[in-house]
Amino acid sequence: MTATLVKETSPPPAAGAGHARRLRRRGRAVALLFVLPALLLLGALVVYPVLFSVGRSFFDASGTQFVGGDNYTEMFSDPATMRAVRNTAIWVVVAPTLLTGLGLILAVLVEKIRWATAFKLLLFMPMAVSFLAAGIIFRLAYDEDPDKGVLNAAAVSVHDAFAGTPAYPSARARDGQGLTRTADGGYRTTATVSPGDSLTLGLVGVQPKDLPADAAAARTAAAAPGELRGVVYLDFTPGGGGEQGAVDPEESGLPEVRVEAVRDGDTVASATTAFDGTFRFEGLDDGRYTVNLPASNFAAPYDGVSWLGPTLVTPAIIGAYLWIWTGFAMVLIGAGLSTLPRDALEAARIDGASEWQIFRRITVPLLAPVLTVVFITLVINVMKVFDLVYIIAPGPVQQDATVLATQMWLVSFGGGNDQGLGSALGVLLLLLVVPAMVFNVRRFRRSQR
Repeated sequence: MTATLVKETSPPPAAGAGHARRLRRRGRAVALLFVLPALLLLGALVVYPVLFSVGRSFFDASGTQFVGGDNYTEMFSDPATMRAVRNTAIWVVVAPTLLTGLGLILAVLVEKIRWATAFKLLLFMPMAVSFLAAGIIFRLAYDEDPDKGVLNAAAVSVHDAFAGTPAYPSARARDGQGLTRTADGGYRTTATVSPGDSLTLGLVGVQPKDLPADAAAARTAAAAPGELRGVVYLDFTPGGGGEQGAVDPEESGLPEVRVEAVRDGDTVASATTAFDGTFRFEGLDDGRYTVNLPASNFAAPYDGVSWLGPTLVTPAIIGAYLWIWTGFAMVLIGAGLSTLPRDALEAARIDGASEWQIFRRITVPLLAPVLTVVFITLVINVMKVFDLVYIIAPGPVQQDATVLATQMWLVSFGGGNDQGLGSALGVLLLLLVVPAMVFNVRRFRRSQR
């Protein structure tokens, strides 16, 4: 009786299969319902703009006339576009390679320090800064004025510590006062002198506020037998008055001026002026001499490096990019490093391998998948770099630093107003990015399997 009841209440096989199909359809419908908003956004923000850009690239600047592949032909014949392609290639080769290498080295070193977490946080912190803010920071850091740009301030400090600074870059001699300008920018006496003579060499063009703090009042150097003496002074009396070519009581000596005694074209002696501007040459042979004030006294001061000039602007911007993304590479590689089998590393140490051998033959090969993913991710990122280039590069060198993303914007909206050519550049950029994205996706799928 029980068997009969069970048999009667059990659904037929066909009905059970239909019920399962309905459940699967319902599950697909629910899944589609949840995915639909994302699909709509993806279509509106990605698919439609891509298709529209591809279509727009076949029309002229106004978008009314079909021109076929003319935009692509113009794109590859335009010097500015080819410069953008070249700079993008430099970015793709240099930036990801340096970042991956720095990230690997830092990840390995951080494991060996006590405050590893704090160090990682410190290096990762620039990731929290927007590219706009980072561009402004580095635009100021790269400023050519040492009073504003921290890098040039450091460069000038190091240079002046080893090479010294010009004494009086703005100084010059008065006409007709016994000094004539040399070809290299220095000065020499128009008349020859001999031991026992005394010279007064007056200069102008030096602001009183620019005088050294230890400068004293100038005084005429008294002649002495067997010595050639003189004074280099500021031939200017504050408040006016005074006699040109003569040392007045209110006039200041010019200290630290290099003076040379020249005979037959050869420098036979040199001296440096004292606080009151006086100098003297001892032990000179009898004869006639010319006194020179070398050009090094009047050379323009060293102002540092033109970081944002046509030559260095791209490496300078890549440097700013490294500052931002080094922490990202280090953290990802560090995560991969933490999953390495420690027994293999310890076995290598027990066998007598050095740390360099362990790093080169064990750590790097085991981290190869992680390093590849980091490298390809950075390649994709640098192909799209725009903010740093646009913010850091000054207007006069914008074309020297341009990459595909900035060139696309400049052609379309930054004055070119040719959205047909700009769309062609966008399509080119998309075609360059897609292979790297496909490679990365395949790597992820292989790692999951």
